[in-house]
Amino acid sequence: MLKKGMGELIAKADILIEALPYIRNFAGKTFVIKYGGQAMVSDSLKNSVAQDIVLLKFIGINPIVVHGGGKEITEMGERFGKKANFVGGLRVTDKETMELAEMVLIGKVNTELVKLVNRHGGKGVGLNGKDSNLLVAQKMPPARVFQDGEERFVDLGYVGDLIRVNPEVIHTLSQHDYIPIISSIGVSPDGEGLNINADHVAGELAAALRAEKLIILTDVEGISARQGDKTVLISSLHRQKAREMIISGEISSGMIPKVEACIKALNNNVRRTHIIDGRVSHSLLLEIFTDEGIGTMVL
Repeated sequence: MLKKGMGELIAKADILIEALPYIRNFAGKTFVIKYGGQAMVSDSLKNSVAQDIVLLKFIGINPIVVHGGGKEITEMGERFGKKANFVGGLRVTDKETMELAEMVLIGKVNTELVKLVNRHGGKGVGLNGKDSNLLVAQKMPPARVFQDGEERFVDLGYVGDLIRVNPEVIHTLSQHDYIPIISSIGVSPDGEGLNINADHVAGELAAALRAEKLIILTDVEGISARQGDKTVLISSLHRQKAREMIISGEISSGMIPKVEACIKALNNNVRRTHIIDGRVSHSLLLEIFTDEGIGTMVL
């Protein structure tokens, strides 16, 4: 007869055994992780994500972390009396807002995540697109909008569209056991800072690194489909179907750049992409190392 509590210990061992084939298959592979949503707000979830990232590194996986910080930029702007303005889901970014974005993303969010990773035993290094010309971008053209039945064009300001990723610095850091943590600030060919959508950065970076996986943390369970009067989580979705769902409007709003990032990565030989619920503690480990996984896999 098992001693009291021994059954629970054996159950924990079974979990490790379930993870074994995944650990074996993914050792030495690169995972790009887009850190965002509620996981950036809750202290307990921040620590959960940092622990997951450090664990991945220690078992031989190379995690590369990309983050934005839209909510934090908005909050900081309001403190300075500057109201956020969005067109087509993109933040209109004048020079003052760009300065705020750099201050928040590089000086606050990035620094905090590096500190958390280091606290849990990792070797986090903060980067942004200006470092070694990591993320070279150009200003987006004016956005076309319709208002009161009339067409007009809005200058988005310092909003960037990636034109080139130079991942050499990431390779160098990863090979020396560091964990690169990258804020979504790009640099123009003229040296200007540009604000880039972090989902798009993650997708382009995964493509440039030929990563094994792109994993996007968000604030929903994944991609859902409406069947009758029920909303049902889609566990697996082909990229062509995902594109059709964007066109039909079934995938909309902030989910669009996440799915676009997955499609970009897949079209550039990234093997698997995942959109998962960052509100779940240790969601990265649950997705990567369990048979069931969580969220939606786009393939």
